Amino acid sequence: MQSLYAFKGTESDDLKKDEKFLNHSLDSMYDLYLSILALLIELHKKSKDHNEKLQKKLLGTDSDKNPNTKFQNNEILHLISSNTMVQERIAKRKLNYWDLDFEYVDILFKEILKSELYANYINDAETSFKNDKSFILDIYTDIIAPNDKLYDYFEDKRLTWVDDFPVVNTTLLKVLRKLKLTSPETALLPELYKDEDDLEFAQDLFRKTLLNGSKFAEEISAKTTNWDSERLASLDGVLLKMALCEFQKFSSIPYKVTINEYLEIAKAYSTPKSSLFINGILDKVVKEYQSKGIHPKTGRGLM
Repeated sequence: MQSLYAFKGTESDDLKKDEKFLNHSLDSMYDLYLSILALLIELHKKSKDHNEKLQKKLLGTDSDKNPNTKFQNNEILHLISSNTMVQERIAKRKLNYWDLDFEYVDILFKEILKSELYANYINDAETSFKNDKSFILDIYTDIIAPNDKLYDYFEDKRLTWVDDFPVVNTTLLKVLRKLKLTSPETALLPELYKDEDDLEFAQDLFRKTLLNGSKFAEEISAKTTNWDSERLASLDGVLLKMALCEFQKFSSIPYKVTINEYLEIAKAYSTPKSSLFINGILDKVVKEYQSKGIHPKTGRGLM
């Protein structure tokens, strides 16, 4: 959607540059995932540094001289920090921004230390992998992911990361929930695509929507007598063209699946009335196709 909305050329143009932008945007999602792992590694380092500074205080209290080391010894953080494959990939892609932008690590670390989650964690006499995992999942969900300054930081770093953030957060939490002490290093490095078909679908949808853009626009315009030309040039127009492309060029995707998908995208990115507008037009299109027996859907469970 972003790549199509940003496209300023025509159907006859060479699309290689724009396809390259699309592929780069998709690949950038993996960079965000690795950047967050790098952030967790830095928070782990910060916990060690914090305890060392407390112990070196000249006028330190007894609690300063014997700080609680549960955060420092957290086994989930240790698995991430000691993962050589993760470290190598972060270094290779130059994604450890936190050495220079350490203030964000400091902000998050202070938020964690003053939280009730942290107090409950360090005061719990039980020490277990399960507790360590639960603590990391909780602070990530309640403190790290919702942090506005971190969100703004990622937005400034790469524009597409704002939209990738919720997806990457969900993936990271899923990976951490499955993590075990005996998990291989690869467990922290899921594949960006389920298979080659995933990438091919994205590229096909982009290219076929662009190459048939004017045809789709005419078809959409014919479905309403009160067509607002500005809507066709807006995000709504892009979403409608993408939906028609799926209707016509991807026979294995059910109509309902396509409609539901684009209604959700419209609710998230377009105007308050966009989902109703899009739903109305797509409903008309599907009824016409079915009455004429054109663009049938094929495959199991696709009726």
